[in-house]
Formats: sequence, C-alpha cells, structure tokens
Amino acid sequence: MVALIPALPLAAFLAIGLSGSWLRGRGHYVGVPAVLLSLVLSLLTLWRVGQGLRVDDELYVWIVSGDFRVAIGWLIDPLTAVMLVLVTTVSSLVHVYSMGYMRGDSGYDRFFAYLGLFTFSMLMLVLSNNLLQLYIFWEAVGLCSYLLIAHWYERKSACDAATKAFVVNRVGDFGFGLGILLIFLLFGAVDYASVFAAAPEMASATVNLLAPLTWLGWEAARWDVGALTVICLLLFTGAVGKSAQLPLHTWLPDAMEGPTPISALIHAATMVTAGVFMVARMSPLFDLSPAALTVVALVGGATALFAATIALTQTDIKRIVAYSTVSQLGYMFMAAGVGAYAAGMYHLLTHGAFKALLFLGCGSVIIALHHEQDIRRMGGLKDALPVTHWTMLIGSLALAGFPLTAGFFSKDEILLSAWSAGPLGQLLALTGLATAFLTAFYSFRLLFIVFWGASRVDPKQADHIHEPPVTMTAPLLILAVLSVITGYIGIPGFLAPGETAPHEGQTGIVAAAILAGLGGIAAAYVLYVQSPELPRRLAEQWRTLYALSLNKWYVDELYDRLIVRPTVRLAHALWRHMDVRVIDGAVNGVAALLSQWAGQARRMQSGQLQHYALVMTVGLFLLVSMYFFW
Repeated sequence: MVALIPALPLAAFLAIGLSGSWLRGRGHYVGVPAVLLSLVLSLLTLWRVGQGLRVDDELYVWIVSGDFRVAIGWLIDPLTAVMLVLVTTVSSLVHVYSMGYMRGDSGYDRFFAYLGLFTFSMLMLVLSNNLLQLYIFWEAVGLCSYLLIAHWYERKSACDAATKAFVVNRVGDFGFGLGILLIFLLFGAVDYASVFAAAPEMASATVNLLAPLTWLGWEAARWDVGALTVICLLLFTGAVGKSAQLPLHTWLPDAMEGPTPISALIHAATMVTAGVFMVARMSPLFDLSPAALTVVALVGGATALFAATIALTQTDIKRIVAYSTVSQLGYMFMAAGVGAYAAGMYHLLTHGAFKALLFLGCGSVIIALHHEQDIRRMGGLKDALPVTHWTMLIGSLALAGFPLTAGFFSKDEILLSAWSAGPLGQLLALTGLATAFLTAFYSFRLLFIVFWGASRVDPKQADHIHEPPVTMTAPLLILAVLSVITGYIGIPGFLAPGETAPHEGQTGIVAAAILAGLGGIAAAYVLYVQSPELPRRLAEQWRTLYALSLNKWYVDELYDRLIVRPTVRLAHALWRHMDVRVIDGAVNGVAALLSQWAGQARRMQSGQLQHYALVMTVGLFLLVSMYFFW
C-alpha cells in the first residue's frame, strides 16, 4: 500500500509523457484518478499510524560499495503520515483546479505529466528513511519546480524566473550536500536510524574549520567547532534555499511567473515546506546543537518580519501572497528554532490549506480578468465573483490568525512556544506579534482592494466577468473548509504525544496576538475602504520607507551589484584572455601551420600522371630495399 502512494503519480507521469499526441488535451483523465487514489491511500496510512503503525523498511538495495550501503526505503511515522496527506490533498485539488485553469493551453498534457512527476518526487522525499534518498528527491522536486515555473517557456520572464530558482537553490543545496557528506564521514552511515542512534555519542566531536590551512603548512591553525553544529548548519543551508529564507528568498516571488496552480502546489503548500520538514525530521541532531537551533530561530524570525514588510506595498496579486509564504515559513522555522517542532509542523499543515486557497483564489481572479494581475486594475469584484470572494475571505482570516480559524490555533501555538523559551524566545515572540499585525494588514489590503470599493477594471472586460467553472470553485470550497477544521484536529498531540502540554498563565500573549490580527484588519479597512486616498498620502509622506518596501529592500539589486556583475566581468575577462588569446590562439596557430604545410604540399600535385607514377615507383623501391637490407 505504501509503495502505491508514490507509484501512482509516477505511473501517471510515465503514461502521459509516453502517450505522445494520443491524449490530445485529456491528460487529466490519467493524472487526476492517480493522485486521488494516492490521497485515499495516504488517509488510510494516517489512520493506521494513529492506530500505532510504525514502519522503517527497505524496498530494495540501491548502492553497495565496501562499507557504504544505501537502500530505497520508507519511514512511516506520524510526521510522514501527515505530510503524505498534505501533499496528496493539495496535489489532488490542484489537479482538479488545473482542469479549468489550464484548459486550452498548448502544453496541457505536459503540465499534468510534470504535476505527476512532482507529486511522486515530493512523496518519495517525505517517505525517505535515509539521507541520500532524501537528497536525491530533494533535487528532484527542484528540477520539477524548474520545469513547472518555465511551463510557458515562450516568455523570457518565465525562463529567467525558472533559472533563478534553480541557481539560487543550488547555493543552498551545495551546503546541504556537504552536510550529508560530513554525516557519512562522522557516522559511517546515512540511514536515519543509525545516525540518530549514534548522535548522542558524537555530541562532543569537533571539526577543525581551518584544516585546509594545515595542509598549506600552517600547523597551528585551528578553529574547533562542534561537528554536529557544523552538520546542522550545513543542512539548514539547504532548508534556507528550498524554503526561501533570508538571504536566499529572492527566487520565490519571481517563481510566480509559472501558472497559478503551480504557485499553490509547489510554492505554498509542498515544495517550500520541505525545508521545515527536513529540520523536523533531523531534530535528533538539531537538539544536540543549541547554537544551530539559535541560528534557525533567528533566521526564521528575521525572515518572517522582513518578508511581511515587503508584502505591504506590492501590487502584483500573486507576489503579495508569495511574500506571505516566505513570511509564514519564517514562522515555522522560528518554532523549530525554539524546539517546538510540533508547533512548526502544525502551522505548516494549516498554512498549506489556507495558502493554497489564497493562491487558487488569486488564479480565479486572474482568469476572470483575462490574466490581469495588477491589483490597481481590480476592485468591486465581490458581487461578480461571490464564491471566490467568500472563500478568499476565509483564507485571509485564517492567514491573519482570526479566532476559531486554523491559523489562529497554529500561530498561537508558535507564539506560546517561543514565549516559553526564555529571553531570546520572548524577543522572537514579540517579532511574531509584529509580523501578525503586518500579516493581517496586507492580507486584507489585498482583499479590500480586489473585491471591495469602486471598480477599476478595464470597461471592456467588466461586462464579461464571471465565476470560473466548478472544477475551479470546488477546490476553493474544500480548502475553505480545511482552513477552519484543520485547527481542531489535534495535530501537535498526534505528532509529539506528551510533549505539547498546554501553556498555562500565558493568556496575555494570546490576547496580544488576537489584538494584533484585529488591529491589522481594522487598519486595512480604514486605509482601503473608508479612506482610499490615505495610502497615497502616506506613501508620499514616508517616501523612503515606501520605496524600500516596494523595491523589496533592493536585495536583488544588491546581489546584482555584488555577485552577478562581478561574475559576468570575470567571465568576460576569462573569455577574452584565456579563450581568445590562449586557446583560440593556439588552435589558430596550429591551423595556420597546417595551412602553410598544405600550401607546400599542393605544389607536389602537378596533375601529371607520369609524375605520380615516378613517385610511386621510387616509394615502392624504398620499401623493398628497407625490407631486404634494414
């Protein structure tokens, strides 16, 4: 049964990919049933895990080389079970939604094939029972992300965004790979069971970070750091790239160039959460390195606040939600950094529901407005798109942490866990409260500008706005329900029974979180419903801060100046001096020499038959003489 969960999407990918033109726009007939059946099997697995099922098994041995042995297998536990359900649920709804959103697209079948490949890769990632399998499928989901972001490869912007996502993730994945290599060198194994069992014994092991200098003769060069700290920080580097944390966050907003269903599937609910899942999975190592946990918490808190400040002023409907994703992922890492892995995973699961809802809702608006994404050209759509409006309202309430929604429970669990973690945790909790206010503000800023107030829609399109087909509205309704009920399932207790005791005497932080969310909603209402001219005046009054937020704090420009341009100049200099002068010079010199020799040889070609016969005779005479007298 477990094998079928990833095998069905893989079979769909192969069937659609090998069908050629036979399907002709009917790829969903293969892809949708396959992923729905995977969802059913995932729910059954979740139920069995709730009954006590635990599996750490091998499917087959993959690599054997001396003492190095790696198998393809799976680890079934509560963490795996909830991730299986999340991936297959969101993937199923995105498959159904894409039937309406991608209808008529020239790459329709290719799109469904890549959806199947991505779902297979993500499922194998969460099922992994060893680090090498995790790394292989970690890279596979990155490849699928590249393919899906560049689905409309005719657009230069889509190709550039896909390339950016691929390159930026390679930076993080390089560190991730080094971390896995160091684990193998230290533990002699890469399977979770062996590594986790031996980890306490390795807590005192150190690594000399200046070892390369000793190879150069500097024997006294030493900087001994805990080996587990180095390993955890290297692994976290991969999570920073995959989950778009500072400073490798820049690829995620640009990835909105891909189709909106991909934004919901990959960049809201599944792929970008792989980093959070990995940190939770490797918690036995992170727990032994307080320094690494501190870094995780600080990066998460800083990213949560930083991305929220950018979302305040963006005008592209999908980019607002994208920066919200970056911010909420920061929340999850902040929870993991204070040791509240269950709280972080709780928020990961609830966030998957309401963020997928918001992305798919954005897609409905975009389709209704003939692919318009600028919120300044929207407004007054709540009557024309009632289902989209009400479902996005529920998603926005959940994102803002409104009481009784799923986001309220998971966000407060993080804030309470942080507040209980000492002075640093309390500082992070205050950062989380500030982020909560900004989150409520920008989420309802989007809602009010798009659906309320006066219409700014192109008059030529205004009369043709209507709700999308049921294949697109049904997933919205299902996700709206999930955005509420997932907060009541008791996920933290399921993930970590006995470790999530209720927080007592901290009603103040809960009250502050509620007030922060309500304050953000109220501020957005005043600015964008009651006094819609006020934001423009404030932007002029606070021009510098507004420009910083609108231009994403100029991080892309900074990278362009410090990294991209110097790299291009270096490449050009190498081309000019090495390729042109050295390599091309050598090749051209040999060619010139051969050309001169060929010119001399041409003089021997007289065209006279008797000359050729004479040369042949002399040559034959010399050969015979050498044979008899040499």
